[in-house]
Amino acid sequence: MAIRTPEIECMPRDQIKKLQDERLVAQVKRMYERVECFRKRMDEKGLTPEDIHGVDDLHLLPFSYKSDLRDYYPYGLFAEPMQNIVRVHASSGTTGKRIVVGYTQNDLDLWAECVARMMNGLGLDEKDFVQVSYGYGLFTGGLGAHGGAERIGATVIPTSSGNTALQIQTMIDFGSTALCCTPSYAMYLGEEVQRMGVKDQLKLKVAILGAEPWSEDMRLKIEEALGVKAYDIYGLSEILGPGVSGECECQCGMHVWEDHFIPEIIDPDTCEVLPIGATGELVFTTITKEGFPLIRYRTRDICTLTDEPCACGRTHIRMRKPSGRTDDMLIIRGVNVFPSQIEEVLLKVYGDAITPNYQIIVDRVNNNDTFDVNVEMSEAFFTDDVKSIEKMERTITEGLRSMLGIGAKVHLVNPKSIVRSEGKAKRVIDNRKGKM
Repeated sequence: MAIRTPEIECMPRDQIKKLQDERLVAQVKRMYERVECFRKRMDEKGLTPEDIHGVDDLHLLPFSYKSDLRDYYPYGLFAEPMQNIVRVHASSGTTGKRIVVGYTQNDLDLWAECVARMMNGLGLDEKDFVQVSYGYGLFTGGLGAHGGAERIGATVIPTSSGNTALQIQTMIDFGSTALCCTPSYAMYLGEEVQRMGVKDQLKLKVAILGAEPWSEDMRLKIEEALGVKAYDIYGLSEILGPGVSGECECQCGMHVWEDHFIPEIIDPDTCEVLPIGATGELVFTTITKEGFPLIRYRTRDICTLTDEPCACGRTHIRMRKPSGRTDDMLIIRGVNVFPSQIEEVLLKVYGDAITPNYQIIVDRVNNNDTFDVNVEMSEAFFTDDVKSIEKMERTITEGLRSMLGIGAKVHLVNPKSIVRSEGKAKRVIDNRKGKM
């Protein structure tokens, strides 16, 4: 049965705040009693739960950090005994210890509801076939999207990631109407659909994409390649998983479900809370989660919030597509560089002549940073004419210099020569470690 909650999604702003006030007060009290790390930080600030009366006092509370999850690995931040935890998820641990998060049954129900709200808002219901091509397992993407699709009564096709040819055949044979995966994998699927000449056999109408940054130009590429409307969904394991926010049919920002999460934007250097409309680091507080709640968690994502009315009628605040992460940011010759800026230039400069597949390689030679960008030519516009290639490389170089303020060595490479990812794309190779 499809789930529709207009009484919540269209709730007046003053009622949203009242609900947040009540839930924040209760969550702070509960965490103070149950989570050692949070209690210690409250004590260090000379705060007690009685000092917190609502959202207006949120700025008084201490921040939470990803390092906390590693310091209290694996279950030290849980607010429920393990017999009440019915599922755990975890990160890959590629940069250190894994981060481990836990869910009660109520948490899983909340998660499914948040994803279901977004799916319903895009016109999906029990008549749809949702192909989930996010990875299943400890990664939250697959099971998160799966739960939301089941909640709206859709037929779920749990293909997980990988085996691209079978993915496309499944879309055709099973009549998939919605696709859930990473943007880079959607682009790869689109390339293969075009190569196989089977686009007219697809019944896809919606793609719900997340787990990595992607540009508006990439959205248009995916929509053209797969014949869909592509929508952004946002989440992170520490807060819930996919579904913390998501786009509506207007495609003008992702509605944050404020009855469960309180968003803030802060200056990443001073930690000052910034006004609505300012760009800074996104911070989240969970006010209904039981197993693994977090207060003022620093996501490292850089974005903007807007409370301007949305044409869809939903009243929940929207977040713009993150422009990057503070921990993904590269400092090259003293300049801040985000991979998403490079993608934006590539897709605007030469359009169909190149693909959205690129790789940034940074190194240090004789105490100077080197900055190379490998850009893949599309098969349709592939050429071995040296002059044409050099002209394209110069144009891209000029576009990057204009955007970033520094020069890069651009290298056009052959079609299909950059390894495709069936999960999150690896865009950056930074070889400077140990050479600083």
